[in-house]
Amino acid sequence: MRYTTIAAIVPALILSVNLLVAQKSNSYKPDFTKPSELSGMKLVWNDEFNADGKPDPASWRYEEGFVRNNELQWYREENASCKGGVLLIEGKREKLKNPGYAAGSLNWKTSREYADYTSASIQTRGFREWQFGRFEIRARIDTAKGSWPAVWTLGISGGWPSGGEIDIMEFYRVKGVPTILANFAWGTGKRGVAKWDDLRKPLSDFTTKFPDWVRKFHIWRMDWNNESIKLFLDDQLLNEVSLSDTVNPDGFNPFLQPHYILLNLALGAAGGDPSESPSPIRYEVDWVRVYQDK
Repeated sequence: MRYTTIAAIVPALILSVNLLVAQKSNSYKPDFTKPSELSGMKLVWNDEFNADGKPDPASWRYEEGFVRNNELQWYREENASCKGGVLLIEGKREKLKNPGYAAGSLNWKTSREYADYTSASIQTRGFREWQFGRFEIRARIDTAKGSWPAVWTLGISGGWPSGGEIDIMEFYRVKGVPTILANFAWGTGKRGVAKWDDLRKPLSDFTTKFPDWVRKFHIWRMDWNNESIKLFLDDQLLNEVSLSDTVNPDGFNPFLQPHYILLNLALGAAGGDPSESPSPIRYEVDWVRVYQDK
């Protein structure tokens, strides 16, 4: 048996600990460490996006075409892939023929003969849905003009907005000002009209303190129980709503039902004009983790 002195072991242990800490604290790179254990909670689902290729088809489905908000991009599967430990969604400047084009149409989805941009939107609808818990998403966003990345949830029933929407993270331009948003929306009794509780925080609030903020990965978090929902960015509370205030006129509370997750990169509309921004615009999601009470 070979004996090693404590004097020889200690430096090696210190080096190992330092390497581990450095790996955990490197905000510029994907995080390959195992999900944290949270007191009183269990990890019920996660996707680390560590296997190169397409997102897991057992958890994610794709949106296709022109979808919402009069945005510029054509959503398609090709713009989402897992590379180097992240889900990479790319918004690209490229022309794509609209198969639903109808000359003279007044509908924005069919009046455009071509899409000038492509991107991707994936969601867990029908595969993974949750009611309550802690949701953590580590991501790096592109803040170029025209970029509109989001992490959000929708309720499984009730339609929009009566089914409820939670914007864990949104970034776009508010009156031309780059802005981080954290929002809640529910029904008003009028079809397609939402009641909003939103938080708008200028990006400069972060970049003034941390000039390289946009080069880093950040952790967006939602803590959701039967009384309230709280939204955080890097442990800073951004917005909070009491579920006693989120009841639709018909008495239905959309935040007392399961929700599913959406990850998407929109272009244009509230994001601004992307025509002068580099292509592609990149949105990187390192991991998504969902915890619930044991």
